[in-house]
Amino acid sequence: MARLPSTPLPLTLRPQTAREALLLSLWLTDPAAEWRQWDAPYLLPAPDAHREEAEDGEADQSHHERLIFVGEQAVGLVTRTPEAPSSGGWWELGILIYDPQHWGGGFGTRALRDWTALTFQETGAHVLTLSTWSGNARMVRAATRVGYAECARVREARLWQGKRYASVRLDLLRREWEESLKFGGDEQV
Repeated sequence: MARLPSTPLPLTLRPQTAREALLLSLWLTDPAAEWRQWDAPYLLPAPDAHREEAEDGEADQSHHERLIFVGEQAVGLVTRTPEAPSSGGWWELGILIYDPQHWGGGFGTRALRDWTALTFQETGAHVLTLSTWSGNARMVRAATRVGYAECARVREARLWQGKRYASVRLDLLRREWEESLKFGGDEQV
């Protein structure tokens, strides 16, 4: 693992450009990409599984997904999808850091913190959830650091490489997020 610089690299979430769309499609369609071992590997996702129809029926999801940049390098993607009914204020978030050289350096936690803040700012969200599996300890740790708490666990629900794992869901209420901001919960990782 590469050593982190003493000053954290800038991390931003931005909509993708046409050039970055090509990079994103390369990451998403590479069947040997290492991120596939952690992002629900027990499912066999289609390359465009992260793209669902927008609330108004259009295919443009740009408002509900952003690329994660470290400096000027795109390293991942954040997404959000309203849970039905869309007027209920429940949003499911997703995060992927595609590039393994950016794993374990706090970038996922920082991106999730920023995406959580943006989702509360840009939507009428009352509650945010993240779904993962017990084999992805980095994701569970990142969500917990941001303020999410485990709200559901289905034991031995996922079979991967001959071993059983739990399905894990974490949640965060808007009032908990706002309370954490009052007490310094928005500091950088």
